[in-house]
Amino acid sequence: MPALSHRGGTVLVTGATGFVGVWIVKKLLESGYQVKCAVRNDSKAQHLKNLFASHLEQLQLTPVGDISDEGVFDEAVKNVSAIIHTASPVHMRANDPEDIINPAVRGTLGILESALRYGSQLERIVLTSSCAAICSQSETNITLSELDWNDPSVQECREKGREALPLSKYSASKVLAEKAAWQFYERHKPEIAWDLTVLNPPWIFGPTLHEVPDFTAINPSWKLWFRAVTQGAEAQLTRPGHGWVDVRDVAEAHVRSLEVATAGGERIIICASQFVWQDWIVVAASMKNLRDHYKIANPVQGTISRAILFDSSKQKEILAIDFHKMEDVVRDSLENFHARGWAV
Repeated sequence: MPALSHRGGTVLVTGATGFVGVWIVKKLLESGYQVKCAVRNDSKAQHLKNLFASHLEQLQLTPVGDISDEGVFDEAVKNVSAIIHTASPVHMRANDPEDIINPAVRGTLGILESALRYGSQLERIVLTSSCAAICSQSETNITLSELDWNDPSVQECREKGREALPLSKYSASKVLAEKAAWQFYERHKPEIAWDLTVLNPPWIFGPTLHEVPDFTAINPSWKLWFRAVTQGAEAQLTRPGHGWVDVRDVAEAHVRSLEVATAGGERIIICASQFVWQDWIVVAASMKNLRDHYKIANPVQGTISRAILFDSSKQKEILAIDFHKMEDVVRDSLENFHARGWAV
């Protein structure tokens, strides 16, 4: 199917007030789109207005309820050309796995069901998934692609329930939500005029734009990054690592996924490169201007193992993102933390 027929159409963004969502909104506005933001919180809605004051004529804020509720997106999907669905639980606090799996799956199916019923002008839906839906914690010395699924985490949750690892519960929610989306899409293909693209980023780092009242409220990956770089607080700085990507590149990938025809119907890994926590310390320590202004942890001794690799060939072929470097992430993130008054 074709990509969006023209820039300037209206794009609905769910999770628009989150870490990734705000950057997507920014990129869409700068690219000339009208943006409809699904919001639940008045304070965060006002933050979007303040942040994008120069684009208010392009910005529409649409209140929505609990994303697990049936029909919550019915009004929001009307009169839009595309949907970017980022809204999904991102935390490690679930006791029962179903506490995070159910809202992830229901939120994803909810937006698709609303699109099926009321998205008469829709051309494409882009779903934000995760590399957590691709790789499990047990995999080592392996290269993974879009053909892989993290079924072990789902199985662990089924077998162990509340005793499953927190990361396995989160990963299972990503697996089951994404599989539900693909199954829905294949089942309803004969009756829809839009197509589906799924993006799978790994760990997402980079400066924050969204409303964060204090350091304790930032997303889990950022707490780990900050503690590793400034305190060396990740106990195993050289342990087998994972993939990473800058949040600004994730936003760029979402916008390109709307515009590139060949992205339709594809599952695409969005990964800049691999890391272990010590890599970030080494990069920060190598930048003298940062060492002079910010507290940087000391590297530790140990053999570094880069056990998980992601095949990014599909991204290069279809989206061709020119990724930010580690130096960009370190510099811009520490400056962002400092500007927010968080001690660095």
